[in-house]
Amino acid sequence: MSGIEPYMVSNGATLLLLAGVGFAVRIVRRNRLWREAAASLWRRRRLALCVLAVYFVIALLDSVAWKGGVPEHAVGVLPNAPHSIVDRFFLDTTEASYSAPFAAVEFYGDRPLRHPGAHPLGTDIIGRDVLYMALKGARVALLIGGLTSLIAIPLALMFGVGAGYFGGRFDDFVFFLISTLASMPGLLLLIALIMAMGRGTVSVCVALGVTSWVGFCRLSRAETLKLRELDFVRAARVLGVSEPRIIFRHILPNLAHLIVITFVLMFSGLVLSEAVLSWLGIGVDGSWGQMIDGARDELSREPIVWWNIAAAGTALFTLILAVNTVGDSIRDVLDPRTQGDAP
Repeated sequence: MSGIEPYMVSNGATLLLLAGVGFAVRIVRRNRLWREAAASLWRRRRLALCVLAVYFVIALLDSVAWKGGVPEHAVGVLPNAPHSIVDRFFLDTTEASYSAPFAAVEFYGDRPLRHPGAHPLGTDIIGRDVLYMALKGARVALLIGGLTSLIAIPLALMFGVGAGYFGGRFDDFVFFLISTLASMPGLLLLIALIMAMGRGTVSVCVALGVTSWVGFCRLSRAETLKLRELDFVRAARVLGVSEPRIIFRHILPNLAHLIVITFVLMFSGLVLSEAVLSWLGIGVDGSWGQMIDGARDELSREPIVWWNIAAAGTALFTLILAVNTVGDSIRDVLDPRTQGDAP
């Protein structure tokens, strides 16, 4: 029996993600406070949430793949390779070279296209449909932002909550660790980690996660220092409740709003960081940052090939704007200090 192939892992991860989303929705619906917060967020930022939902659906469609069903004479397509749902919408769409949006001939040479007028965002230098590449970038962006946040936030909570609750030598160790990391140039440390682990999506996510947890660690440590002195925590300690149970039943639930806010706001910064890495040549294949990096030489052509960088830049800008907009509203909804100022 053949081994498990990467596309099978991707399909399994997609199912687990959908199960996690369903579980989160169930928790929100059963908890009155979270349900009211979700309803308030929907009223405030309906358009931004719809935009994020579109990106999420595109990423899911690009994560489910299987073999077979490929035309035998399709140009630029490997018939025995697995193809996602997004891939199958753009099978046999490759042209010979550049073409402008909705053009019928090549941008240089005026030779007729195989599919005239079928490329709403044009094609790149090797004839790939730019719309297809922009859609593929959504999965990479959500993977970078989501997976890296799932690495950085638990790491920050483990050190921050532990240091704030237990104090002592562990607090001294954590404070020394975050001070050391904060004193290093972040970009140089990031590049060094990626070069040491090797280029790849997982390597970039791990490197970004290792260099992104310090800020939230400080915040969670400060909040834990405050929470551990409150009456309900003192009462639990007097009643003999174990320390791990106090942390999981009393400390972490009171940090939930900070976790959600940090996840949303960290997401946009991580996606932009990957774009910077792609500009330096060490990003993730198929990302919008890589599209922007590949299109920078096209701006010096005459006439200018503008649609590649415009498509990637617009997709990146729209996602970051929607995430930041939703993040600001989540902060207003969940942070008790802003409740009185909320519209």
